[in-house]
Amino acid sequence: MPRRQERPGREPRSGARRYTWRRNPAPAPTAEPPATPAAGAEAAQEPEHSVVHTALYRDGLRVASPETLTDTYRRLHEQPRTMAWIGLARPTEAELKSLAAEFDLHQLAVEDALEAHQRPKLERYGETLFVVLRAARYLDAPEEVDFGELHVFVGADFVITVRHGAAPDLSAVRHRVEASPELLGLGPEAVLYAILDAVVDGYAPVVDGVQNDIDEIETEVFSGAPEVSRRIYELSREMVEFQRATRPLVGMLHALMAGFAKYGTDEELQRYLRDVADHVTHTSERVDGFRQALADILTVNATLVTQQQNAEMRALAEAGFEQNEEIKKISSWAAILFAPTLVGTIYGMNFENMPELGWGFGYPFAIGLMGVVCVSLYVIFKRRDWL
Repeated sequence: MPRRQERPGREPRSGARRYTWRRNPAPAPTAEPPATPAAGAEAAQEPEHSVVHTALYRDGLRVASPETLTDTYRRLHEQPRTMAWIGLARPTEAELKSLAAEFDLHQLAVEDALEAHQRPKLERYGETLFVVLRAARYLDAPEEVDFGELHVFVGADFVITVRHGAAPDLSAVRHRVEASPELLGLGPEAVLYAILDAVVDGYAPVVDGVQNDIDEIETEVFSGAPEVSRRIYELSREMVEFQRATRPLVGMLHALMAGFAKYGTDEELQRYLRDVADHVTHTSERVDGFRQALADILTVNATLVTQQQNAEMRALAEAGFEQNEEIKKISSWAAILFAPTLVGTIYGMNFENMPELGWGFGYPFAIGLMGVVCVSLYVIFKRRDWL
C-alpha cells in the first residue's frame, strides 16, 4: 500500500482554551452519530474481530465511525484537521502491516505490538510515540490479579490502540473523552493521557483487593490455616508482576513530562499528567510495601510452622518418655513376680530324687527364697527409679 499523503495540519490552538476533566465522570451525551454494533465490544470481553472500534474526530466531536480500516484511511484523507482513533484487539499481522504502511509506523514497534508480552516502555520513532502499558484488574471470585497489555501508537493525527487481554476497558475511556469535547479537541496527546489515567485508575481496585487479601492472610497465618503458605506464594508472584507493570510507569511519565516544552504540550494536560504521575508513584510505593509485607508474613509463617513442629516433636517425646516409664514399671513388676514363679515351678515338679522333698524345712525355705528374691529385685528397681 502506498504511503499516506500529507494532510493539512491543525490550526494553532489558543492558549486560553480551558476544559473540564473529571476523573471517572458519569457518561454524558455527545454529538456523535449512533454507534456501530462494534462500539460496545471494546469492553471486558474479547471481541470476535480484531478491529474493535474506529472513529474520526474534529474539534473534539465525532464526525464519523468507519467500519473498516480502508474506509478509515479514505475518510481521513478526505477530511482535513481530523483525528482518527483506531482500536484493535489481538490484530493480525496483515492488519498491523496495513496500519504501518498508512501511518508510517516503525517496524520494531509493529513487531512488539504483534508479539505482545512486552514490558512497559516509552519509545519515540520520529513523530510517532509508541507506548506499552500493563493494565490490571482484580478478580473477586478467584481472588487473583489479571493482567492485560496495551500498545498505543500516537501520531500527529491518529491514535492506534492494540489490546492484548481483557483490561483495560477502552470503551469507558472513549466515553469519558467524548464527554469533554474541549479536552478531545487537544488532539492525540489528550487521548494518550486519558488512556494512561484509565490504566492507573484501574490499579486502585487491585491495590484494595490485594490489601484485603494480605489482611486475610495475616489472620490465617496466626490461626494456623494449612493452605496459607501456598496463598502467600501465589500472591507474592502476582505482586512481582504488578511491580513490573507499575514501576516502569514512573520513569515513563517523567520522560513525558520532560518533553513538555519541546513538544508544546498544553498547560492543562501538563497538570493532568503530573496528577497521573503522582498516582503511579503512590501505587508503585504501595506495591513495594506489599512485597515487603508478604516477605515478612512468609518469614513469620515459617517461624510459626517451625514452632508448631517443635511443639509436636516435644509432645511426641514427652509421650514416648511417659510410655517408657510405664514400660519400666510393668517390666519391673513382671520380673519381681517371675522370681517366685520360677522357684515354685522348680519345687512343684515332684521328682523322687529331689532332696528337699523329705526335708522338714523345705517349705519354709522355698517361701523364704521367694521373698528374698522379690525384695532384692524390688530394691534394685527402686534405686534405678524404675518403680
